[in-house]
Amino acid sequence: MAAAVTGNLRAAPGASANVSKAKLLSFALLDWQPSAAILHDPVGHSFCPRSCLDYSMSADTVAVMSELRPQVLVVDDDLEMCSMLREYLSKEHFEVDVAHDGASALKRLERHKADIVLLDVSMPNLGGFDVLRRLRTESSLPVLMLTARDDHVDRVLGLELGADDYLTKPFNARELVARIHAILRRSQTSHQVDEPEILEIGLLTLETGLRRAHVEGEIVPLTDAEYRVLELLVRNAGRVMSRSEITRRALGRRYLGLDRSVDTHVSNLRRKLGSRIDSSTPILGVRGAGYLLGLSDLAKSNS
Repeated sequence: MAAAVTGNLRAAPGASANVSKAKLLSFALLDWQPSAAILHDPVGHSFCPRSCLDYSMSADTVAVMSELRPQVLVVDDDLEMCSMLREYLSKEHFEVDVAHDGASALKRLERHKADIVLLDVSMPNLGGFDVLRRLRTESSLPVLMLTARDDHVDRVLGLELGADDYLTKPFNARELVARIHAILRRSQTSHQVDEPEILEIGLLTLETGLRRAHVEGEIVPLTDAEYRVLELLVRNAGRVMSRSEITRRALGRRYLGLDRSVDTHVSNLRRKLGSRIDSSTPILGVRGAGYLLGLSDLAKSNS
């Protein structure tokens, strides 16, 4: 059964012909808005054929997306899934490479550049978590985990190991593209040169230029997503931030009611920052509302 799906991918208002191709691509990613339509096939996959998609793109954006196709490496031992993803993502202006096991994926990444990896959790021999562990020892390459098990433990472990996001199979192909765009957008903005700042509150210090956190002078290793969540809480210390707002502003995507990734990131932050900050700047949960970075008298006097 077919379903009508519409979306927009266009240059941001005011983008002129003189804007660089890389910048135009950034505008396109920032302006891309998927519709909330879902298409399921009889076996439960959620892939929408190209004929169901109606994008409105400017000629310039189409040209740029065609020339600067983001490089996606799909790592999955399911041959049919890889074939479907290659076909779908290629039509969405991505350059797609495929590996069917973890060892092959690592070898390909040694030889070829990728902008993002779609990494299946359950593979024989070298599984997705093992691949992610090895990647994170030397790279901050964006990784979106794919799992066939709707298991909270899998999600938490993936995020703790440094995955940028996760999707449970079967998934909506439009949501997959939306999450890839959100991750690439975050990756692009994290590499933009901003005026570096030193944010100090209580025993916690953030170096925004290096995207680094310290507690009493000791560097705390954080994933990109964890750092973004922490910086957002620091910049809004004393104010309750809803899960929806944290997801949108720190993770770069729309919040879905059952999405617990913010809770996982906050849990990881509490564990990594340790009990030392609890006396000055605890991360507090507000039931039914969200999270805030609390301000003790010590933190107030030092801020």
